[in-house]
Amino acid sequence: MSLSALKCISHLTRPFMNSFKSSIRCVAASQPSGQPALAKKEVEITFIKANGARVKAKGKIGDSLLDVVINNDLDFDGFGACEGTLTCSTCHLIFQKSTFDALPNKPTEEELDMLDLAYDLTDSSRLGCQVIVNEDFEGLEIKVPATINDARS
Repeated sequence: MSLSALKCISHLTRPFMNSFKSSIRCVAASQPSGQPALAKKEVEITFIKANGARVKAKGKIGDSLLDVVINNDLDFDGFGACEGTLTCSTCHLIFQKSTFDALPNKPTEEELDMLDLAYDLTDSSRLGCQVIVNEDFEGLEIKVPATINDARS
């Protein structure tokens, strides 16, 4: 157990008021990398709308592409209607073939079933709720189809 973890535990055994203050310090304690425990590295991703408009957004490593759209308040009409529960196809995105092939996780049968309902489906389509941002996404360009199909309707 690390020294900071031991300090955190010892602080938590003090009377209520002291332990409350110390608990906050424990949450904010640094990870071995020196980054705060709650900080995540970000990458810049460009979403290309059907009209050619390019929308840049910052995405945190470990978040889904749906999270990136939501966290950046991007105005993609109807995008992510099921909030990532894999019950619609509204977060349909189109990748360049080389990027699609390099994605670490391949689409599941459930994702493929939902994609079958998406407009403008391509061989390099994925649902944004199922694609997790990693460091290789820095500078990535992803197409957003012109329209959505909410499979739940």
